[in-house]
Amino acid sequence: MSQDKTLTCRECGAEFVFSASEQDFYAEKGFANEPGRCPQCRAARKQSGGFGGRGGAGSRPQREMHKTICAACGVETEVPFRPSGDRPVYCRDCFSRNKG
Repeated sequence: MSQDKTLTCRECGAEFVFSASEQDFYAEKGFANEPGRCPQCRAARKQSGGFGGRGGAGSRPQREMHKTICAACGVETEVPFRPSGDRPVYCRDCFSRNKG
């Protein structure tokens, strides 16, 4: 059975308790590492969108969009890739209809 552990935050240096129930939750989710940040620093990091390598909302670069004409309905649309011209490109609605 798990016991409460006192850890040190790598961000602010404060000590915080990693409770037995939190440890059980981490084990249940398959997390191999203990938290490196205190709850306050984790909340601040989450709020700012800084999630390390996961591409959080604040760290993801803006996607370049390209204008094109839908091959099915002829409406002007934007897609997140540069159309090469060798395949049809569809607007969101036509793509959804043809997907299934």
